[in-house]
Amino acid sequence: MVAGGEGCSPLRVLFCGTPEFAVPSLERLAADSDIKLLAVLTQPDRPRGRGREVSPSPVKARAAALGLPVFQPEKIRSADSERLLREAAPDAIVIIAYGQIIPAGLLDVPRLGWINLHASLLPRYRGAAPIQWAVASGERTTGVTTMRIDAGLDTGDLLLARELEIGERETAPELAARLAAAGAPLMAETLRGLRDGTLTARPQDSSGASLAPLLRKEDGRIDWARPARAIYDRMRGFAPWPGAFSSFREVTCHLAGEPGPARAGAEPPGTMRFDGRELLVAAAQQSFLRVTHVKVEGRRQVSALEFANGARLRPGEQFV
Repeated sequence: MVAGGEGCSPLRVLFCGTPEFAVPSLERLAADSDIKLLAVLTQPDRPRGRGREVSPSPVKARAAALGLPVFQPEKIRSADSERLLREAAPDAIVIIAYGQIIPAGLLDVPRLGWINLHASLLPRYRGAAPIQWAVASGERTTGVTTMRIDAGLDTGDLLLARELEIGERETAPELAARLAAAGAPLMAETLRGLRDGTLTARPQDSSGASLAPLLRKEDGRIDWARPARAIYDRMRGFAPWPGAFSSFREVTCHLAGEPGPARAGAEPPGTMRFDGRELLVAAAQQSFLRVTHVKVEGRRQVSALEFANGARLRPGEQFV
């Protein structure tokens, strides 16, 4: 990353990130001889996983393995955090899914700015869950964008972007892994362009903006008045949480499935058809969702065949 000839000193960078999505970029920057990673900031250790055991974030675990100093401020807006950032005197601060809002008073700390990797083609899908909402909305393309953050919600000036196609059956976690891998070299390229003065930031066109808010549990409730393909897209987008669920005989059931063949019939949305081999559920526009697995609340997941046989479905019964 040389500007104006050989012998330039490495770019001094602080890295802020927390989840697995940020790890490929951390690894890429740590391996770059033209970048000096001063330290890594990540969220404090939290209860994670099914056992809810307190454990480090994926970024902390990887940073420790790389031998990088790690700081875990409870609040980045604290006086101690500000002192740490200013004393480090970074050229740039890379921030990827860190999990805290950066106060406006800290935006002037790095001379090149706080450089964010966002998992969408901004201004589309601004917010906390861009990958999930892009998949759930049935998008066929998305991407990663680098930008210089400002005081707004993903409204900062754009730097670089890379577009990726979304597979027809791809889930949000699968797409996240590909976007993270694509974002790592894009972040390195962005830092190189900023240092060399070859990259010009451009403002976002907010007229094309859309939002991707933090997921809520209720987002996973299946609306059978949607077409089967739209229901399936939400299943892919909301995996593994909140998943896709509906109620049967007043019990919550988490469902897995795929669009089934179009069938004639005028059953109300949510009505089940079971012919002894496959379980179809009526959706909008005479479409049907083929259910493959069912997890009744408090029980293990079973195949749709096991569920239907065990429930002894009656004609006209519905998921609601």
